[in-house]
Amino acid sequence: MASVQVTIGGRAYRMACEDGQEDHLRELAEQFDKRIEDLRGQLGEIGDSRLTVVAALMLSDELSEAQRRIAKLEQDHGERIIALHGEISEAREASAGASLRAQATNTAIIAALNSAAERVEKVTKSLNGTLTTSVPMG
Repeated sequence: MASVQVTIGGRAYRMACEDGQEDHLRELAEQFDKRIEDLRGQLGEIGDSRLTVVAALMLSDELSEAQRRIAKLEQDHGERIIALHGEISEAREASAGASLRAQATNTAIIAALNSAAERVEKVTKSLNGTLTTSVPMG
């Protein structure tokens, strides 16, 4: 466990924190000290305890508002994700339908080509038969 000295409202405090969190704790203390000093400038000398309580309440209000906004964003994104899943499902279904139609079209084209090939073959045999019988050998 690490130990850090911070100054808030002109008073030094020794704080314990987990190893590696020293810089973060110092930054938090500096931000809080700045908040205290800003409030002191706005409200004058109302006593350190009251000043600290006002700063804590303001930070709690900001935290509450941030949590509300995060919850709203999560809800909005959750609804959008649900809508996207629906759109993806519809697209998959449409794609599957299009794939089946394309497969049916390909089958029909192959059948038409086979039929045409058979007719061409019959005509060719007929013409070959006509040519062999009408050309005198000789």
